[in-house]
Amino acid sequence: MPGDEEPVIRDNRKIDPETGKARHPADAHDTESETVSETGDGMADAWASATAAGPAGSDANGLTGAEAGLLAERTADLQRLQAEYTNYRRRVERDRAAVKEMAVASALAELLPVLDDIGRARDHGELTGGFAKVAESLEAAVTKLGLASFGQKGDPFDPTIHEALMHSYSSEVTEPTAIEVLQAGYRMGDRVLRPARVAVAEPEDAPVNDGNDDDN
Repeated sequence: MPGDEEPVIRDNRKIDPETGKARHPADAHDTESETVSETGDGMADAWASATAAGPAGSDANGLTGAEAGLLAERTADLQRLQAEYTNYRRRVERDRAAVKEMAVASALAELLPVLDDIGRARDHGELTGGFAKVAESLEAAVTKLGLASFGQKGDPFDPTIHEALMHSYSSEVTEPTAIEVLQAGYRMGDRVLRPARVAVAEPEDAPVNDGNDDDN
């Protein structure tokens, strides 16, 4: 009948039918212990397998399909927020650097007339004594901030960094050339704060021979 337990048969014979020798009580006890041990081990293995499998419809982490989907959705949201925050932080740092550069460039542009006066005083030999030391300190400070002068006699004329105040023709040049620097230009990095004001000379045109010489 369903539910009836199978009978347990124990071998209590005192003579071992296989060897014909007398059995000791300890041998019978060991046989029974081994049977119980094997049964217990089998039940433990079955329990471990059932625990690892988890409830029906769950994954290896013990989550159902709906819970696993919700976890994946929340993880994707967090990753998206992290990416947005990283982009925002980079944008803020870039804007902060741009604002700082503009502020420094504006301050340096106000000092350009002072640097022009220092240059003229140096050219006339008037940059002496304490004034010379102050001028050197100022020039060192603006150089440390990234200010650099440009514009040399003989430079090819570049309208992006040069401003032509005078124009002439010369046989000594092969392209438009700055033959004289009237006022130095200044830049900070790639930003031109003031173009160099120069006198420009272009090559002279070759004389045109039209072949209509008069024979007198």
